[in-house]
Amino acid sequence: MHLKEAFRSLGRAYSPQEDRRLGGHLGAVVAFGAYTAAWGAAVRRRGTKLPDRHDPWDVPLTAAAVFRLSRLLAKGSVTSPLRAPFTRYESATGPAEVNESPRGGAVRSAVGELITCPFCLSVWLTATFTGARLLWPRATRTVTGGLTALALADTLQLGYDCLLQKNTE
Repeated sequence: MHLKEAFRSLGRAYSPQEDRRLGGHLGAVVAFGAYTAAWGAAVRRRGTKLPDRHDPWDVPLTAAAVFRLSRLLAKGSVTSPLRAPFTRYESATGPAEVNESPRGGAVRSAVGELITCPFCLSVWLTATFTGARLLWPRATRTVTGGLTALALADTLQLGYDCLLQKNTE
């Protein structure tokens, strides 16, 4: 039995009621492993020492930046042209956000699934910001600070809209 057929058989046994495309997910896991290994190699090549601990502000700033950037990349209407080759528009879902579904073959659909999922993108973005902070700490803090400010501004905008709606009811 070929490896491809064995993997399909495993997928059917794993989820007989629907096609879960485990091959695409496995490809994403392998790609993520290679991506994080590349960051590790870059950090090692530069000779950067790992910190003993995180700066206390880096964690919440990075979390807010990852949250905002992952929402922007995965759901933002303005970034839909970047996702369009891999997705199909479904509907508008909120302020400047859309809902899309993956389309295409195994690889294309796996990419579509990854780039429409803010939770999935968060893993990649956290790895990116972590590696970038080790190589370019000042620039990375500038970027995460800006994205955190954007996340806070969005929160204020949504809170203001909620207050307006509540006061007009």
